[in-house]
Amino acid sequence: MIELANVIKDLREELQKAIDAGREEELRFELGPIELEVSVVVDRSDGGHGKVRFWVVDMGGEHKKDTTDNQRIKLSLTPQLAGGTRRPQVSGQAEPDES
Repeated sequence: MIELANVIKDLREELQKAIDAGREEELRFELGPIELEVSVVVDRSDGGHGKVRFWVVDMGGEHKKDTTDNQRIKLSLTPQLAGGTRRPQVSGQAEPDES
């Protein structure tokens, strides 16, 4: 299992790579809202802090019966560049016009 925060961090890194790759491209795409749907396990740790953590479930590999309940959550994320209000743009490749 992976912490939900790490999934979002990895998504942010991949989007940054796409933004960087598109800086010099003629064709770019405005990045709109992103919907991320994951299966999670909620882990409530006992003790003085009472911390709740969300773990993303890896759907591959072995199947085993757990005493925890898996839940599906859907996040809507709207990417925005730091210090601005415009949406980022990512790269895309266009085939040369064959006319």
